[in-house]
Amino acid sequence: MSSRPELENVKQRGFFVEVHNNDVNKALRKMKKMLQQDGIFQTLRERERFEQPSMKRKKANARAQKRWQKKLKELRNLGIAR
Repeated sequence: MSSRPELENVKQRGFFVEVHNNDVNKALRKMKKMLQQDGIFQTLRERERFEQPSMKRKKANARAQKRWQKKLKELRNLGIAR
């Protein structure tokens, strides 16, 4: 039960971190970790500038090719692929 009854029926939206014992630095670290795990920072970085759809596709293809090469290298190390 909340110590503030007016907040009992309020639905939580977004991210929040409770601050215990006035330890704001710990709360900030927790918040930063939550945002990183959710991918918020990555999204912000991607949206800093406009990127043409053709460049998005090019980058996505490059990432896919890199993933494939990595997977192939792992398979070769296991002796499965040539």
